[in-house]
Amino acid sequence: MTLFTRYGLVGVLIVAICLGWYASSLSDDLKATQKDNKELSQSLRIQSDLQIRASAIDTHRTRELADAKSKIADLQRDVANGAKRLQLNASCKSASATTTGGVVDGTSARLTDSAERDYFTLRERIETARIQIAGLQDYIHNVCLSK
Repeated sequence: MTLFTRYGLVGVLIVAICLGWYASSLSDDLKATQKDNKELSQSLRIQSDLQIRASAIDTHRTRELADAKSKIADLQRDVANGAKRLQLNASCKSASATTTGGVVDGTSARLTDSAERDYFTLRERIETARIQIAGLQDYIHNVCLSK
């Protein structure tokens, strides 16, 4: 064999070894990419499930809050129309000694207009806070702790 043929064979052999090493490296990269892809797909499924749970909680609690506000508004309307009355503990002013016996004031004890507005505002805020707290508890139990 000639010198050129020997070096040609050695060169071909070196190129073949380099190609084999490169193919092995690509195979390792492919396996790592497939593993990462599988982990990301799993993470995406988990995130999607958690988002569906959170959305269901939000929808339920938003509906519950709208219902509570509607009931409070109905009650406020009924009280304003006189169809319902608020129960309260009140004491009427006692008649002075100079008046004659009889009814001093023919109206029943009732809240002032501002106190009545404050009552309904507080009632709405209490319901809002109660439903928000329940929603947060649902979120913690069904989303955060369910992993």
